[in-house]
Amino acid sequence: MEIRKIVVGALEENCYVLIKNNTCIIIDPGADYNKIKEVIKDNKVLGVLITHSHFDHIGALRNFLTKRSVKIFKRSNLEEKEYTLGDFSFECIYTPGHSKDSVTFYFKENNSMFIGDFIFKDSIGRTDLPGGDSKEMEQSIEKIKKYDPTIIIYPGHDEESTLGDEFKNNPFLK
Repeated sequence: MEIRKIVVGALEENCYVLIKNNTCIIIDPGADYNKIKEVIKDNKVLGVLITHSHFDHIGALRNFLTKRSVKIFKRSNLEEKEYTLGDFSFECIYTPGHSKDSVTFYFKENNSMFIGDFIFKDSIGRTDLPGGDSKEMEQSIEKIKKYDPTIIIYPGHDEESTLGDEFKNNPFLK
């Protein structure tokens, strides 16, 4: 699976395009649909995964809603379980705290997690915005500590990291 990051919008949100066998999944199409489309190229879009519904993560979602063959995965239609979409398999993990609808998508085969604004390199997402909750964030952090520290995390902003690096260096995860 190829992972392509596109930084979009005024808040420099990370949109990800996952490509495999001429198909792709889009994660958090925040803005700049034309930039996203350039990366998609001729790959067939199977689905769009939304880590949470803050405006900077869903600004270009409307461009995918008109395509009937594209499935939208967001907290309101997800359970905590494994999903298969074409050749892609992923687990949905509820990780509220930054927002009520925050979820993490874990692609075990690729050892990668797409975590939205849940965890950042050396930090975590804000909990002081509407829908944020510091107690829920603590519970989500405890839940994520059960996962393999070698997993690469792809946040909604800034740089990638690993769970292990965050367990060691992130003051919010100690």
